[in-house]
Amino acid sequence: MTTGQLIVLDHAVALLMTAAWLAAGAVAVSRRLGPGAVRLLAGAAALVTVGRAASAAVLAERGWWFVQEKALLGPPLLVVVGLVALAGAGPGVTLLAAGYAATALFAVTIVAGYPLTWSAGLLAVAVVLVATLVTVRATTAPGGGVPSPGHVLPRRRFLALTGGAVAAGVAGTGLAFRSAPGTVTGGGAAAEHQAGDGVPVTTLRGPAQPAPGGVVRQLTLTARTATVVLASGQEVDAWTYGGDLPGPPITAVHGDLIEVTLRNDDLDDGVTLHWHGYDVPCGEDGAPGATQEPVPPGGTFTYRFLAEQVGTYWYHTHQVSHPAVRRGLFGTLVVTPRDEVPADLDLTLPVHTYDEVLAIGADDGVASHAAEPGAVVRLRLLNTDSEPHRFALTGTAFRLAAVDGRDLNGPGEVERRALRLPAGGRYDLTFPMPDGPVALLVDDSVRLRLGARVDGDGDDAAGTGDWPELDPLAYGEPAAAPFDLDTVYDRHFTMVLDRGVAMVEGRPTYAHTVDGRGHPSIPEQLVAEGDLVRLSVVNRSLETHPWHLHGHAVLVLARDGEPATGSPLWVDTFDVQPGEVWDVAFEATNPGVWMNHCHNLPHAEEGMMLQLRYDGVFADVAGGHGSSGSGHGAGHH
Repeated sequence: MTTGQLIVLDHAVALLMTAAWLAAGAVAVSRRLGPGAVRLLAGAAALVTVGRAASAAVLAERGWWFVQEKALLGPPLLVVVGLVALAGAGPGVTLLAAGYAATALFAVTIVAGYPLTWSAGLLAVAVVLVATLVTVRATTAPGGGVPSPGHVLPRRRFLALTGGAVAAGVAGTGLAFRSAPGTVTGGGAAAEHQAGDGVPVTTLRGPAQPAPGGVVRQLTLTARTATVVLASGQEVDAWTYGGDLPGPPITAVHGDLIEVTLRNDDLDDGVTLHWHGYDVPCGEDGAPGATQEPVPPGGTFTYRFLAEQVGTYWYHTHQVSHPAVRRGLFGTLVVTPRDEVPADLDLTLPVHTYDEVLAIGADDGVASHAAEPGAVVRLRLLNTDSEPHRFALTGTAFRLAAVDGRDLNGPGEVERRALRLPAGGRYDLTFPMPDGPVALLVDDSVRLRLGARVDGDGDDAAGTGDWPELDPLAYGEPAAAPFDLDTVYDRHFTMVLDRGVAMVEGRPTYAHTVDGRGHPSIPEQLVAEGDLVRLSVVNRSLETHPWHLHGHAVLVLARDGEPATGSPLWVDTFDVQPGEVWDVAFEATNPGVWMNHCHNLPHAEEGMMLQLRYDGVFADVAGGHGSSGSGHGAGHH
């Protein structure tokens, strides 16, 4: 059973335990059923509680992060219930107190999340105490479940105890507003530079000339609203680069200089260009409020960087990016080797959902391309949505040649395997064209057909839903890597992803959190140039979080403690599914102020992002708008 499944099971058992204790207490207090019924319900509740303890114990083996509040808050709540029993409040009140405690513990898990704070703990204990005291008073009234009205808890003592519990709750509420530290160092050295000292991020720009043998690739992208017609005839009220969906494809050869001038015609909130997965100098990164101000209507900004990374990438706005990318502000970036023989058929296939309609580029139907038997085919799959997509290739075996633009070592030929592509991620598939037709399926629907004749429908999807998924961590041939799990790292940051009430952009909300906080209250991560940095990303939530660090590729070390066994896997976006723990690492060689966040755009909008900053570099630009369009601009992405 996966950790994610265990979390769901634990939640279900917790709800059942809460209901069982409350039901037993209600029956005991009401006296509508005999003692036998009460004993039966209490026994069932105790049995479920043992089951909850067992599920928590199994979760504890998967990591402290998954059981922290259960281990630390459970004992104090148990003490409260024990004191109620010792005070002679009667079996009904004691059983109800156990139900209140179970409810509070589950509420802390769901509402507060990780980590358990003094604030959440005090509030939980206070609520259980007040609820229990009110129940005691109610049951000592005439006709209540305890004889001698007022004998167990006189009014004056009730008010005193309730006041103390309320005071504890107020104290807990106050502690919730404590400010977080501004910076965490991951066990490394503290900052040597004071705030504002060192290199402004806006000076970290690309070169003005290409590498020897390269050329300048100049392009102007004009951001504007437009009504775009998809292949099916459906109209999309779009935000575009140049009036088309997606934006113009950018292609270059290794060593070229890419120079793109961004103009903004009519997007009131502004716009930028972020080069997803491309390790540009930080001043070219397009993160408003961190590396530049958003380009306002009528404004321009020119980006320059060397095409030093070969592979499949994409660009999109980093300003109000949740609605903007969804509505079309993105395009593809492909850099090819200078001396490599190109494939006979090389297709760049950005998958995107417009108004709940799935399309490849602007084609929401089934695209067709002719390919003769023996032709070398390369399919560049890009997921530009916020959710993962499932791909399947029928009619041929294939190789997964590259992940996130980086070639794999010794990619073996596979067939009848599905591919789960994270939000923001890219897979390059290569194969020689067989004699028969080939079909590409996205989420079990045929979206592309290849072959000498591609005018037939066919039943290309038959059986693909049962295909196992190819695991990139176990694919390809092992090779030497610069670091692994046993490396001594200069800094090690652990990020626990969860749901909980937090401040996001100055507003309290039920947020997607990192270590219990929402953007911009999450402390920035400090590194120094040359550091070896390890990131451990823990997903306590029930949703998938595609994690993306700007400006750096990371080497996947392990998932759930199991080391990667295939080709060294360098990625810029990795899919942390519920209950998973990913360990990745990189060398800090690209100075700047970098966004580090979930690439599910609504999750980023709702708080799940932070910054990684190099010592001696500071952001010297004004904030723009976040992806919600309300206040912060550093990077809803």
